[in-house]
Parts: sequence; C-alpha cells; structure tokens
Amino acid sequence: MEQTIKILIYIHAFFGGIGLITGVGSIISKKGTNTHQKLGKLFSVGMLTSSVLSLLICWIPKHHNLFLFLIGIFTIYLVVSGNRAIKFKSKNKADLFDKIISGTMLLLSLVMILIGIYCVLNNITNGILFVFFGSLGLFMTVKDFLFFKNVSKNKNNWLQKHIGKMIGALIASITAFIVAGLGIGNLITWITPSIIGALYIIYWNQKTNYKKISDKKADL
Repeated sequence: MEQTIKILIYIHAFFGGIGLITGVGSIISKKGTNTHQKLGKLFSVGMLTSSVLSLLICWIPKHHNLFLFLIGIFTIYLVVSGNRAIKFKSKNKADLFDKIISGTMLLLSLVMILIGIYCVLNNITNGILFVFFGSLGLFMTVKDFLFFKNVSKNKNNWLQKHIGKMIGALIASITAFIVAGLGIGNLITWITPSIIGALYIIYWNQKTNYKKISDKKADL
C-alpha cells in the first residue's frame, strides 16, 4: 500500500512540476501567441492532474490532510474557471456549469473560514491559513457571481478573470513547491507567494483597464 502511495505522490509531484515550469513559461511568453496558448494548455493539464491526485492522497489512511484537500479543490476551481473565462470573449451568458463551479467553491470557502475560526479559537495549527485562503476563495467567487449577473456589460473583463485565475493557480504551484518540495512550511512561505501574485494581478488589471480606455478614445 505504501509503495502505491509513493508512486501516486511521485506522479503528483511530476505533474505539479510540469505545471510550475509551463506556468512560468506562459507568463514570460507574449500573451495571445501560439507559444503562450500551448504552454497554458500544458499548465492546465499539469495542475489539474496534480490537484486531482492530491485529493486522492489526502484521503489515504495516515495521509489525511483536510487543509491540503481543500487547497487542491481551490486549485482545480482556479484552473477550470480561468480557462472558462476565455469563453466569455464570445458568449454573453454564464451557463449552469459556470455557476456550479463558482457556487461549489463559494460554499467550500465558507467552510474553510469556519474551520479556520474554530482552529484559531482553539489554538489548532493552520487556523490562520484556513481563514486566509477561505477569504480569498470567497472574494473570488463573489466577484464571479457579480460578473455572471450582467455578462454583457462586463464582457470585456474576461481577460482580467482569465489572468487572475491562472495566476492564482500558478501561485498554488509555487507555494506547493516551496512547502512540499523544499520543506519550508511556515506561515510566511504559505502567504508570501499569494501576496506577490496579487500584486502581479493588480498590475495586469490596471494594464488592461488602461488599454480599454485607450481603445475607447481611439473609437471617438
């Protein structure tokens, strides 16, 4: 049994490594190019495979880890939602699948926050992390539903949604490498990549907003 678990962990790490490398490559490559798109697809496959395997590993006896299980689901949400954001470039309405993805993550985010509050009040490890990532998930999913409410008016925000979600998934990959790969699992290493990633997302949001304003002026 342990040998099987080791194999699963190695496969999980292998695909996580593919996600990390191709994710960094997709950031470096020019947005919208063939290279960027191919690296993005490899990144998605790597992260989804690695995350699904992590869900299985977290429920194996002696390897139970509720926090990593929820983070795995969070990563799957980010990758799937980030890829589906591209579809809003041409469609004017969120379908049931979009709402199920965001709705499921919203409920799980609330669960993470409640678990985190309980852990903090009872001095249990990872309480702050549950609250932090639960709040992040809640923020993202609430924004999803605000976007879904009136897609036609917010249609041009598809790029911001795509970049934000995919960068979020890359942050998860980098964090996993630092915590699991390098064995550095303190609070700072868990949160710092998310803070840096958030700043990068803000930079891209401002850049795309500036482009929208420039395009509008050009049309006048």
